[in-house]
Amino acid sequence: MKNLIGLFALLVILSGFSFLDVFSEIMPNNALILEGSGFAVTEEIIRISEIDLAMSTKQQSGSTISSTVEDGFITLDDDDFLATELQATFLREGKYIRINGNVENELGDNTSIRFFGKLVEESKSASVYSFTGRITTGSDSYKIIYTAKLSTLSKIESIPTKSEIPDKQLTIHILRGSSSQGVASSYIGDASASFSLKYFSQDRISINPGTTITIINDDIVSHSILSGKENYGDRYNQFTPDNRISTGKILPGKSVTIKFNEAGFYRLYDPEYQWMKIIAYVFPNIDNIILGQSKNLGN
Repeated sequence: MKNLIGLFALLVILSGFSFLDVFSEIMPNNALILEGSGFAVTEEIIRISEIDLAMSTKQQSGSTISSTVEDGFITLDDDDFLATELQATFLREGKYIRINGNVENELGDNTSIRFFGKLVEESKSASVYSFTGRITTGSDSYKIIYTAKLSTLSKIESIPTKSEIPDKQLTIHILRGSSSQGVASSYIGDASASFSLKYFSQDRISINPGTTITIINDDIVSHSILSGKENYGDRYNQFTPDNRISTGKILPGKSVTIKFNEAGFYRLYDPEYQWMKIIAYVFPNIDNIILGQSKNLGN
């Protein structure tokens, strides 16, 4: 009997260490992205639904971490709802996620959401959650069932220049062939890159305010980069510029530098080739990182 009690105690201790390992990536002052899909159900209909939210974590109180949804969208079939007033809370250091607030459709109508997610499994680079909850739009109230991935973050190696401080400068390459949509590219300088559709050497970054980024055009045509708001559902005018970032024309083989002075969420795009996009999370007190990579890469 004593042996059984001892074995049970050992299992509890070991499981406690595993718990800490699982949730060590969810911490204050971090930028995360939640991506998933599933179904929205009423008694009359089942609709396909997707979720894509960018979140920045804030203060921690005990095992609870508050978070703001900076940008993103939720869909019901072909209907898009932009994140406008959403708050996310990580409970028990990330074992659960609660998301509440409002999203807005193209007509400006508010829709309320109330989601609750439970951790299902995790890897070195991401965690998988199952979500249930409600989307209430007009007289319709949908029960949602999602499976979603929460990306973890890891450091990347910057490419220093003589005039820049290494931890305040990053280099991003416009890949050759990016002006042709659907051309699969893989940046040879990125140890984590795989053969996939890619137009920049890094297309999701998280940086501190004040970071300088050098953009090098390795393509055979000129490009330019603007920042703006994405117009979900508009295939002809996918972005509206917000005048925060504008590089001007970048000739083949040439480079420009841009500096992110203000904290916030940025969507960068090429106005001539709008499939070329970079998502930038600019928040204080975080390392320069790229989303969706294993912690062991580049360190």
